[in-house]
Amino acid sequence: MNSNRGKTHEKVLFATTALVATAGVAAADVTFGGYGRFGIYYDELTDSTDITSRFRLQIDATAETDGGVTVGARVRIQQNNTDTGAHGGGMGPTAGPAGTGINGVRFFARSGGFELGVGNIFGALEFMPGMYPIDLGLTGLGYDYTAYNFRADAYSSGGNGSAGSNGVEVLYSAGDLSVHVSASDTSDRVAAHIAYTWNGWTFALGGQDSDNAGDTEMAVSVGGSFGPADVTLAYADNGTGGDRIVLAGRFDVGAATNIEVYYADDEFLDDSYGIDFNHDLGGGVSLRGGVASRFGDRTVADLGVRFNF
Repeated sequence: MNSNRGKTHEKVLFATTALVATAGVAAADVTFGGYGRFGIYYDELTDSTDITSRFRLQIDATAETDGGVTVGARVRIQQNNTDTGAHGGGMGPTAGPAGTGINGVRFFARSGGFELGVGNIFGALEFMPGMYPIDLGLTGLGYDYTAYNFRADAYSSGGNGSAGSNGVEVLYSAGDLSVHVSASDTSDRVAAHIAYTWNGWTFALGGQDSDNAGDTEMAVSVGGSFGPADVTLAYADNGTGGDRIVLAGRFDVGAATNIEVYYADDEFLDDSYGIDFNHDLGGGVSLRGGVASRFGDRTVADLGVRFNF
């Protein structure tokens, strides 16, 4: 939420800076950002319409050495309020169970195009371009439009110190090329992706080796603009979970409104499809809603307001 992620996907509109005035030491920064959302959520499985909400505060702290290396950490405080504790929990960079707490910390060191991450890592497949081509409705509505099956290392927003996979990763970017390699002790996972942007289109290829036959083994995606639409086509070999292919698009229908759609076909779960709208009210506030027919022929829908800060 690709972050990509996480996801990781919110634009920080409010920040505060703490200056370290010690001689010979570069400035240190602490920034605060995040979002709030509230609305209603319908689930055909339980035949109920409930109130759903989430508040997320993200804190990024960095310092810079005399040699120009940026060292920092990211942490989140999040609460989901729902009748069941399940709405919008989902998977991926926007995932997180109900309840309040500080998640596991991601530490990093960055210099030039290189970044080393340790702890609650992003994960190479989770962070791969094309895995989160849209952000459906208010809550994500189950994220069936993500080609890989969430069986890979990923940044966890869960509270009570949830540390995700507690792994290590290396990211590198140079111009239109980017590479991401991650590893953890979770099923002895080692994953990587490489992405390249050419003529406005981004092509990405990822793979993973692990001790779990249900983990994603390979993923590929291509995304770019096609006429008035931003489109993404993604495929994943999800091991014993079968293959999944996703086609998703985003269309502007006015100066402040866009529509997102997707269709996903899964080897064992038949198909899933959905549509939403996002209307910008200004000041970081938007009205959002969507409906999806999830795998297993289960209809879900939501409607509400989101504000970024």
